[in-house]
Amino acid sequence: MKAYYSKYILHFKKPSGTSRGILKEKETWFFILEADGKYGIGECGLLKGLSIDDVSDYEKTLQWACTNCELGFSVLYDKLMAYPSIQFGIEQAFLSLQSANPFHLFPSGFIKTLRPIPINGLIWMGTPEFMLSQIEAKLKSGFRCIKMKIGAINFKSELAILQQIRDKYSAEQIELRVDANGAFKPENANQQLKELAVFDLHSIEQPIRQGNHFEMHELCKNTPLPIALDEELIGIFDVAEKEKLLQTIQPQFIILKPSLVGGFKGCQEWITLAETYGIGWWITSALESNIGLNAIAQWTYTLNGTMPQGLGTGGLFTNNFESPLLVEKGNLYYSNETSWNTNLIENLCI
Repeated sequence: MKAYYSKYILHFKKPSGTSRGILKEKETWFFILEADGKYGIGECGLLKGLSIDDVSDYEKTLQWACTNCELGFSVLYDKLMAYPSIQFGIEQAFLSLQSANPFHLFPSGFIKTLRPIPINGLIWMGTPEFMLSQIEAKLKSGFRCIKMKIGAINFKSELAILQQIRDKYSAEQIELRVDANGAFKPENANQQLKELAVFDLHSIEQPIRQGNHFEMHELCKNTPLPIALDEELIGIFDVAEKEKLLQTIQPQFIILKPSLVGGFKGCQEWITLAETYGIGWWITSALESNIGLNAIAQWTYTLNGTMPQGLGTGGLFTNNFESPLLVEKGNLYYSNETSWNTNLIENLCI
């Protein structure tokens, strides 16, 4: 068995605003296995400034994983506990290598019979006019669940945008989720949640910055709208520590990004614990290319979740890989009209 890695820079079609700044490009890495004339590929979806493994020895660690690929997935996974995005890339690569088709990691109705996954439409931060234009475009294209990033522009302006949506569409017509990315200050968060709650929101993601466990527990205990933990899950590897976090904060939901929490294996640990404590969950991509998104979507379908998932990011980049993934009327499909580039893996190996 041989292993390679390849760096790839994804370029956003339009600069995308978050509470941490404007994104123009996104660095990602591919881990590729070769054995018996077959290839397996996985994407190590690193998010600068957010991934716990955004460290100086990242590439050196990828090289170590390549050199030691003969150890197998389980051993590599355990030894790379501090590098969840590499864990995920390796997990995908081994699944890909073992599959009859390197891009069919989880054969199911999603691939075979074009069954859809309902997803939310993502609204990026910007001027009120820009955000409203995105919302109108998503609604016209058939989305019935909208996720709006908040926390970067004036809070009153964000409330006004939500008011405009609710003036046109009820909660039964449009499900609204907001994502603060930790932008609220703990001392102001409770009041801001009250102001948001009047718009019949489905949930708010990470209202305050991660690590403030007592403050987050108090918010979740008294919140007028459901709170979902996102960044709070990053960097927690031990199952006992995961359980302790959920017991301490007692959120209404958790949001799982495989690239940030150790792949499907890491996500499954969180799901098992969440269901034990009556906590809801859904899956979200983390700006991966279509290679990583494809793996996440196929796995997500097997979970039989009922809520819209956060998997609509494949169309953000100018240089993404052509794939069968198709977003239509608020659903993600695996189309039989488009094929993967059969030379894609070989080109990345060069």
